[in-house]
Amino acid sequence: MIVDTHVHLDDPRFAEDLEEVLERSRAAGVTRWIVPGADPDTLPRAVELAEGYADIFFAVGVHPYDARRYDRGLLERYIGHEKCVGVGECGLDYYRLSEGEAAIAEEKRIQQEVFVDQIALAREHDKPLIVHIREASRDAQELLEEHASERGGVLHCYNADHQLLRLAERNFYYGIGGVLTFKNARKLVEVYPRIPRNRLLIETDAPYLTPYPYRGKRNEPAYCTLVARKMAELSGVSYEEITAVCRENTRRLFGI
Repeated sequence: MIVDTHVHLDDPRFAEDLEEVLERSRAAGVTRWIVPGADPDTLPRAVELAEGYADIFFAVGVHPYDARRYDRGLLERYIGHEKCVGVGECGLDYYRLSEGEAAIAEEKRIQQEVFVDQIALAREHDKPLIVHIREASRDAQELLEEHASERGGVLHCYNADHQLLRLAERNFYYGIGGVLTFKNARKLVEVYPRIPRNRLLIETDAPYLTPYPYRGKRNEPAYCTLVARKMAELSGVSYEEITAVCRENTRRLFGI
């Protein structure tokens, strides 16, 4: 049994055929799903899904792209829900910043302030973090080392930056998704063996980052199996063993 630890089932692209998506997922052995908070507008939909399906869980959070729309009160409204398992996806993303030195500095400041506040929220409620990092490894690592609790969390869609491996010592896990199957994923393939096996999680980030051979199509949780097979290959173990390891890691971090 596999848990897709990061899947945006609240995305409008799943609105028309969600039941079929979940049926295909179950048939593939992917039978539980965690919907991260990213867009404040879709958080109520994530909660609705979690209340309507026994095996769907959610997290509260705001993606760094939406940092200017951050509302702690909205997250606090739902963080005590019995199906809420974490805070995020939150973090830093410097890939698309405004032009001009002053504008860039201001955008980074806002992202960092919002990230730190979500780290604090997770600490206050004893929830693990779901962390998004893109072209911001050093700043993100410094903030996590300074502010995060021992509860740790997961580095969603782990970016293969070697320096972030240090966070395994602070109870952070590494979300592995479809990128591992890409033909140009040399960096992640090289660093993957250095990730402690007891810190591996499986995710899709669906509907994004569809694994090979379905790139160009909408991703969905059933494709966790493709990720798991690549992980097993690189780990030198069976598919059954790697999925069992990740299942236990998920239970340990998220309690499901």
